[in-house]
Amino acid sequence: MTIITIAIDAMGGDFGPSVTIPAALIVLKNHPDIRLVLVGDAATLEQELASHTYDVNRLEVLHASQQVEMDEMPSSALRTKKDSSMRVAINLVKEGKAQACVSAGNTGALMATARFVLKTLPGVDRPAIISTFPTIDPDKNIRVLDLGANVDSTAEHLVQFAVMGSVLTSALDNIPQPKIYLLNIGEEEIKGNEQVKQTAALLSNSKVVNYVGFIEADRLHFGEADVIVCDGFVGNVALKTTEGVARFITRLMKESFMRNLFTKMIGLLVKPVLKTFVKRIDPGRYNGATFIGLNGTVVKSHGAANTRAFVCAIEEAMIGAEKNVPERIRHEVEHLLKIS
Repeated sequence: MTIITIAIDAMGGDFGPSVTIPAALIVLKNHPDIRLVLVGDAATLEQELASHTYDVNRLEVLHASQQVEMDEMPSSALRTKKDSSMRVAINLVKEGKAQACVSAGNTGALMATARFVLKTLPGVDRPAIISTFPTIDPDKNIRVLDLGANVDSTAEHLVQFAVMGSVLTSALDNIPQPKIYLLNIGEEEIKGNEQVKQTAALLSNSKVVNYVGFIEADRLHFGEADVIVCDGFVGNVALKTTEGVARFITRLMKESFMRNLFTKMIGLLVKPVLKTFVKRIDPGRYNGATFIGLNGTVVKSHGAANTRAFVCAIEEAMIGAEKNVPERIRHEVEHLLKIS
């Protein structure tokens, strides 16, 4: 049994060790082939761990004297926080002491630090952020990229995103030839800006990915696609809209059933169905966005993630490390460059 080591920025996110440590302990319990390194202020972490029982051979605390704040400028974090929990955790991946890193910290700082320390894969101009979205099929999720790493991308960048998304999806979801779609304002060939049209032309002639065509945002959750590609500005808006709608629906349903005694009684009757529904659309179940295109696996958790959601992020990193996604992407990008 091969042991996978994952470095965790234990101080990152809105809640820090109060979330990252319980999540780490759950992962250790559920996955006997995982070893975790908690990076952060040693005194704080050890105090938090003191009340828990765990396998000391599979959980290590590594001291880091600094912490990146959630509102800190990426340039400042990169320049002045060389001993931050985020930087030290990424360094472990660079040094080969960990196969993946997970952080709920400042997204911009995490991307800047990861790109500086790990560097991009040969042939990859820019890394991208990819994550899963739920669909109407309970047994299928889709993956969307870029979700915010690049707000302005060329057609060539989007082609690279498509290749990287295809490789990751094939590896993690066991889909031989993932169906790739471009997010657009219409499905017709004449729709969209020049960036999208040029990308479609390039992908249509590609022998590396299984490109299908355009898809509109209202079809995001219908499960037709395996991978949906867009630039980071569009992708981040789509992600935040999806998360907001999920919370809006959940809150609206709760308010509706709490309106009076009659609605409360109805709510009790349909509670099992409601719990299943809320679970299906809960953004926390899909927590864990991977920075792809780097020489190493880095997974970004939502800053406000609870324990259960942070567990999902660690498990995403675990699968990415097991499947050796960066090396697979390296191979496919090299193949793309040879036939271009």
